[in-house]
Amino acid sequence: MSESRDYIARAEEKGDIYISEDVLSMIAGAAAMEIEGVTGLPGSNLGEQLLGKKSFNRGVVITRDEDSLVVNISITIQYGFAVPDLARKVQESVISSLEATSGLTVRAVNIRVGGVTFEKSTKQ
Repeated sequence: MSESRDYIARAEEKGDIYISEDVLSMIAGAAAMEIEGVTGLPGSNLGEQLLGKKSFNRGVVITRDEDSLVVNISITIQYGFAVPDLARKVQESVISSLEATSGLTVRAVNIRVGGVTFEKSTKQ
């Protein structure tokens, strides 16, 4: 295993499976970005935003709590969306994606709204 990455192990009948925390973070970030009203993950740096690169693991921290995962994710939302409804949709999407792809149980998804974006007005 690489020394610079942390892995989450899952014991299986035919051997152990190791999943990088970076991979789980990317899955969680991508799931959050699929929700209408989520405009970004504030952890991504300005250079990535200017170049149009999407970094789905910035602003996502995953920790293991006994036999389950706890996800902390920061999002930026579009003005006009109800924060509680949007946060709940993000939680459901992240839980569904992580559990379906990794086979691990997600105990909690904590959402931090780190900013609001506004649509650019087209004044004439």
